[in-house]
Amino acid sequence: MDRNLQQRFWEIDFLRGISIAKMVIYHLLYNLNYFGQYDINLNSTFWLYASVNRPIFIFLVGVSLTLSFSKAKKSFMNEKRLFLKYLIRGLKIFSWGLIITLVTRVFLREGYVVFGVLHLIGISIILAYPFLKLRLWNLIIGILLIFLGLYLKDLTFNFYWLVWLGLKPVHFYSVDYFPLLPW
Repeated sequence: MDRNLQQRFWEIDFLRGISIAKMVIYHLLYNLNYFGQYDINLNSTFWLYASVNRPIFIFLVGVSLTLSFSKAKKSFMNEKRLFLKYLIRGLKIFSWGLIITLVTRVFLREGYVVFGVLHLIGISIILAYPFLKLRLWNLIIGILLIFLGLYLKDLTFNFYWLVWLGLKPVHFYSVDYFPLLPW
């Protein structure tokens, strides 16, 4: 079914809306539990329900990015403007992640957000730009990166500067951690 360039995919918006609503509920209950206002069993099916939402939301970000890129290419946007569009979008989202880092650093006793979901989405939008043109090669690259991330996730290191990539230091803890790998 051909869609007009200006038309949105309601299915993606619907799934994204459901996913965001689930995240709001999750974070409300998580915060009530974290700050001792409401006791929730952390091993319950609720937490399983929440963990299923994470990859769905990140997958929808990737689908939206691909559709946006396709739409922008059809509008004959030049290469420099196209890159700037995604650079600015990624930096805005990453900046919101930095604000979350600052707020959690100030208010949490331990485990502040070092590299959360907004950091991941922001940096992914920027880093994804050169890959958007590779189309099917991305499947191979993606599978290799997933395996690399799965290998790295159980290793620990003596430095913090690559925590965003998935290289965790010994005794690392964060209330929200979404490294670039293994996603």
